[in-house]
Amino acid sequence: MQPLIDNARTFGQRPEEFAGLAEGQSPQVLFITCSDSRVVPALITGARPGELFELRTAGNIVPPYGAGRPTGEAATIEYAVEVLGVRDIVVCGHSHCGAVGALVRGDDLDAVPAVRDWLAHAADEPHADDPADPTVAAGVQHHVLAQLLRLRSYPCVERRLADGGLTLHGWYYEVHTGAVREHRADTDRFEAL
Repeated sequence: MQPLIDNARTFGQRPEEFAGLAEGQSPQVLFITCSDSRVVPALITGARPGELFELRTAGNIVPPYGAGRPTGEAATIEYAVEVLGVRDIVVCGHSHCGAVGALVRGDDLDAVPAVRDWLAHAADEPHADDPADPTVAAGVQHHVLAQLLRLRSYPCVERRLADGGLTLHGWYYEVHTGAVREHRADTDRFEAL
């Protein structure tokens, strides 16, 4: 913890670098990814402060939209689309994902009931060619596509997709190599960016 505290102490000593941020934000992208500490959206994309609006959840799960049942995730998506007017939404899964791995393997999560109940929100049970594969690549990629489909059920997303003002992207990030792949609709495969 101490190195983080030390950096935080010196971070604010460069106010000229941050003064413009007080004027507001206008990110063009909502980046939905896992809470995993190895996945750092700004590092992956090279984004500067104010360029990405982020939503991080365990397993990059987009929960079902439910009018009358607000969630922080739904509020974040709606704010990004309706207020900030993002033009793109990226759902980025990653290799070695503990959440997707637990789903693929059918792990007993009774000892962590909040995690178990959250993972029940996964849009579809991800499958994998080899559940013992620590990267769970196929499972994560399947899971990303299921979350993109789930996003389409959000009224604000549905409207903006219909009017051509929004594009959805599915990414897969390899934590062990740094490689990023994007789902290509024409080949139905995740390919290098």
